[in-house]
Amino acid sequence: MGPTAAGKTGMAMRIADTLPVGLISVDSGQVYRGMDIGTAKITAKEMMDYPHALIDIREPSEPYSADEFRTDASQLMNDFQVQGRVPLLVGGTMFYFRALQYGLPDLPAADEAVREKLLLEAKEDGWQALHDRLSEIDPESAVRINPNDRQRIQRALEIYQLSGVTPTQHVRNSMQEIPWKIIKIGIWPSVRTLLHENIEKRLSQMFEQGFLDEVRVLQAQGLDSSLPAMRTVGYRQVLEHLDGKTSYEEMRLRCLYSTRQLAKRQLTWLRNDPGLKWFDSKDEDYPEKVLEFIRKKTSV
Repeated sequence: MGPTAAGKTGMAMRIADTLPVGLISVDSGQVYRGMDIGTAKITAKEMMDYPHALIDIREPSEPYSADEFRTDASQLMNDFQVQGRVPLLVGGTMFYFRALQYGLPDLPAADEAVREKLLLEAKEDGWQALHDRLSEIDPESAVRINPNDRQRIQRALEIYQLSGVTPTQHVRNSMQEIPWKIIKIGIWPSVRTLLHENIEKRLSQMFEQGFLDEVRVLQAQGLDSSLPAMRTVGYRQVLEHLDGKTSYEEMRLRCLYSTRQLAKRQLTWLRNDPGLKWFDSKDEDYPEKVLEFIRKKTSV
């Protein structure tokens, strides 16, 4: 586990070189076909050498929920165990990790009247005002939800208005931990500037590899930001640029800012997880420390 651009995939491959593991991707963007560059998927050769489950399993026009992830990942974990391999889940979609470990709450169904009321309030006051309201009602949800993620802000407030219970409390009330011994390992550098440098370097590589053309192809297929897949960080900003709403320079800056904000939210989530063992990726010998920790905690 770790923030974007922290080196999770490289560490997972290092573990796979040493221990009998089955790799499972925990990335809400990498489930979609054709979204390769912007989600920093492993290459085709790496996929052959280090097969990852749950990559390229949906078209961008198709939904994929946390509940579906929990079902798919649980089945894969059982399959790997039968094969004598230890399931190794790698990624940065923290909500997927939580859904797998604790399950999902039984939330009230969508209510069109409440949604319409929230949309009208957003038109009058702006989505930032609604996010500020969420921060007062449910600070934990507000930290996890990007102020630009209108759909999730609306849903969180809708849940509270319909039930009188915050989304966070719903989750706590319905926790059903899976019957597995879970070892949670987090990697990221202790110096924030190093992570920011990695993010900026990755972003530059993405554009050099043809990220704009990748989004053009998706746009030509009729895909737009109304789809959850196309609201993935980076894709939404490039779509706005291709629609003529921003200049190239502004789009690059927005991609950088949004990616840094994503990393900040991921780190907040990770630091609040008391069961996680953190390793400082700025230390040259951290891979050996991770492997030693795994050997001590498991029988592999």
